[in-house]
Amino acid sequence: MQQGRFVIPFSKLRMSDVEIVGGKNASLGELLSQLTEAGIRVPDGFATTAEAFRVFLKEGGLDKRIEERLKTLDVDDVKELAKAGAEIRQWIEEAPFPAQLEKEIREHYEWLKGDQEQISVAVRSSATAEDLPDASFAGQQETFLNVVGIDQVFARMKEVFASLYNDRAISYRVHKGFDHSVVALSAGVQRMVRSDKGCAGVMFTMDTESGFDQVVFITASYGLGETVVQGAVNPDEYFVHKPMLEQGNFPIIRKVLGSKKIEMVFDTYKASGRSVKVVDVPEAERKKFALNDSEIIELAKYARIIEKHYGRPMDIEWGKDGIDGKLYILQARPETVKSRQKSQDVQEKFVLLGKGEVLVTGRAIGQKIGSGKVKIVDGPEQMHLVQEGDILVTDMTDPNWEPVMKKASAIVTNRGGRTCHAAIIARELGIAAVVGCGNATEILKDEQEVTVSCAEGDTGYIYNGLVPYEIKEVKQGELPECPVKIMMNVGNPQLAFEFQSIPNKGVGLARLEFIINNNIGIHPKACLDYPNLPEDLKKAVEEASAGYASPREFFKEKLAEGVATIGAAFWPKKVIVRMSDFKSNEYRKLVGGKQYEPEEENPMLGFRGASRYVSDDFKECFAMECEALKKVRDEMGLTNVEIMIPFVRTLREAKEVNDRLEEHGLKRGKNGLRLNMMCEIPSNAVLADQFLEYFDGFSIGSNDLTQLTLGLDRDSGLIAHFFDERDPAVKKLLSMAIKACREKGAYVGICGQGPSDHPDLAQWLMEEGIESISLNPDTVVNTWRKLAAAKK
Repeated sequence: MQQGRFVIPFSKLRMSDVEIVGGKNASLGELLSQLTEAGIRVPDGFATTAEAFRVFLKEGGLDKRIEERLKTLDVDDVKELAKAGAEIRQWIEEAPFPAQLEKEIREHYEWLKGDQEQISVAVRSSATAEDLPDASFAGQQETFLNVVGIDQVFARMKEVFASLYNDRAISYRVHKGFDHSVVALSAGVQRMVRSDKGCAGVMFTMDTESGFDQVVFITASYGLGETVVQGAVNPDEYFVHKPMLEQGNFPIIRKVLGSKKIEMVFDTYKASGRSVKVVDVPEAERKKFALNDSEIIELAKYARIIEKHYGRPMDIEWGKDGIDGKLYILQARPETVKSRQKSQDVQEKFVLLGKGEVLVTGRAIGQKIGSGKVKIVDGPEQMHLVQEGDILVTDMTDPNWEPVMKKASAIVTNRGGRTCHAAIIARELGIAAVVGCGNATEILKDEQEVTVSCAEGDTGYIYNGLVPYEIKEVKQGELPECPVKIMMNVGNPQLAFEFQSIPNKGVGLARLEFIINNNIGIHPKACLDYPNLPEDLKKAVEEASAGYASPREFFKEKLAEGVATIGAAFWPKKVIVRMSDFKSNEYRKLVGGKQYEPEEENPMLGFRGASRYVSDDFKECFAMECEALKKVRDEMGLTNVEIMIPFVRTLREAKEVNDRLEEHGLKRGKNGLRLNMMCEIPSNAVLADQFLEYFDGFSIGSNDLTQLTLGLDRDSGLIAHFFDERDPAVKKLLSMAIKACREKGAYVGICGQGPSDHPDLAQWLMEEGIESISLNPDTVVNTWRKLAAAKK
C-alpha cells in the first residue's frame, strides 16, 4: 500500500519519523519493517500524520480556540483543569474530518481488511513528543480495542485526537515544559491480536526497580493487555538472565504467580456501545502461570533483539493470540526512568529505623520510604481531596490521576503489578508506591498515620504510625586497590539486583535457609509427603505450590529461582551457596515443621548440616536441594555458582557428602563445579589438610568456630561477654586453616560476622594470607577503604 499525504502504512515508517507520526507509531513502523526478518511478529496497520492533525484543527479554527482556552489555565486547579479539558475534547469530537483525510483513511482501512468482510482493529494514539527517550507519557492518550467497521474507526480516531487534551496530558505538558501547540497527535490503526483468548503483558529489558540491566523482566495476565497497563490486575512476573540466554541456555531465574482475578475480552454484543468487557478469571486458571517456559524464553529473545536494534533499554507490550497460539509485539518504546538515572558516586539510601504493626503488604515500587496521613480516594471525582504529603490510597489509578499523584508522599493501590500506571508514575516522581495490596482501601482508614516502606526488598510494607527512617548519602567514588578480595554475604535474593551495584568480588555466602524460609515457607518433608497430610497442612501446601506441577516441584523450583537470582545478579563472579543449615528448632518453625522435627536440648550442636545430608531420614530433602543446584548450573548455565557444605564434623561425613552429591549429578570438577566446606568446627582446622582432600576450599564461619573453641553458647546472654573472635585460641585455629589452604593452593575465605565488627581482625586475616573476606553489604565500602589504607 502506498502512502498518502495524511496516512502512511506502518511498513513505510522508520524511527526517524517521530515528528511525522509520533514515537509509538514510528516505533511500530521500525519494528515491522526492520525486525520481521529477525522473527519478530508485529501486526500490520497504518498511521495518520501530525500534519493531518494540524490540518484538522486548523480547518475549523479549532487551533485558535484551544490556544485561547489554555492561555490562562492553572493546571494545578484540578476542577478548572477538568472543565477546560472537557470543553476542548467536545469541540474536537464534534468537528468534521477534512475530505482528503477521510478518503485516505477509508482506502487504507480497505487495504488492511484485504479480502475479509470485517476485521477487528485497535485505534491508538501516538503523540509527537510521546515515547521519546526523555519523556514518559505513561499512556496519557487513549487506546480503543476491538474496533469494527469504518464508522467506528472514524469515531474512535476523533476520540484519540481529543485525548491530546485529556486533563493529565494538559497537566503533564505544562510540568514537562512542552508547548501545547508543538505537540501533535497521530492515530495508529493496527490489526488486533486475539489476546482476549490468550494472554498479554509488558516487558522491560532491565529490572524496573534496581535498574539492573542484565535481565529481561516480563509480566503476563489473561486477556487483553490493557488490564496490566492500567494496573487492574496483579500479573505473573518472570525474570530471564540475558548473558545465559545469549549462550543458548534456559535461564528463567524467577517466576512469581500473580492473582490475575479479571481479564478484558471482546464484547460480542457491544453492550452500551462498548467493544470490550471485563470478566472474572476462573479460580483454576488463576492458579496457573499465563505463559509456559518456552513462551517466556521466546519473549525474552524478542526483547533482546529489540533492545539491540534500538541500542537502549526498552519498554515493550506483547500479546499472545489465543487462536493461532503465536506471540506478537504490539509496541516498543524506550524505557524512560531507570535508564536516565546516571550512575552517581552519591546515592540516596532509605533506611527504616524501627518497625511497627504491619497493616498491609504488596509489591514494592522503587526503594524509598514515605509517611503521612492516609487519604482514601474512591474515584477521580475525589482527587481534589488529596493534600500535599498525603498517602494516596485507592483501588487503582489511571493516567487521569497524574496531576494529583505528585502531591502524595506515597501511593498504595489494591490492584496492579510492577508495570502498571501507578508504578510507572511513582518511579518517575521518585516516591514510594506499594501496588497490588488486595485490600488496602478496606484495612487503612482516612486520616490514619502510616509509613510506606519500599526499602526492604520486593515486598512493600505499610506500617501503622509514623515509623522513623533516615536517608543516607552513600558515597562510593573510585575505591583504591585492596590486597584482599572483598565479597558479600547475600541472603535475600530480592535484594541481589540492588546489592550487585556495590563494589564487590562476588558472593562469599548465600544461605539456602533464607530462600526456604521466605520463598517457600514449608518443611521439605511436607512437600514430599503430599497428599498424605492432615487436611489443614495439605491445604497450606496446595496454596503455596499453586502454579507448579507438584509440591515437590515447587520446592525445587523456588530454591533454584532464589539461587539463580543471586547467581545471575553477580555473574560472572564467584557465588558460594551454602546448602541448608537449619537447626531442628528452626525447621520446626516452617509450615508442617512440628510434625517432622525432634525437640533437641541443644539444636546448635544437634541434627544439622552434613549430618542431615548423609542421614536416610533427610535423604530425599537433600535430593531436592541438589536438583535445584544442578538446574541452576546445568540448565540455566550459571556455572559461577559454587557449593558449600556446612558443619562437617568428621572426615567420614566429608566423604559421604561427596558421594551423595555425585549421586545427584553434582560431581566435584564436573562442568567446573567447585565444592567448598564451612570451616567452623575445631576438627576442621586441626585436620584441615585431610578435609581438603574432599573440598576445593574453605570458607571460615567465625561465629560457630569461636563458640565451639571457647565452649560458649552464643545465644546465652549470661556468657556473651566472653565471645570474641580475636581470642588467641580462635586465631590459632584460623591460622592453621589458612596455612593449610595456602599450602595446597586451595581457596580460603571468611564469611562470619567477625571482620565486619572488628577491623583489626580483618587486617590480621589479611596479613595471615586470607584470600577473601565476605561482609554484610552495608559494611563493604568502609571495610574496603580501611583495609586498602592499612596495606599502604
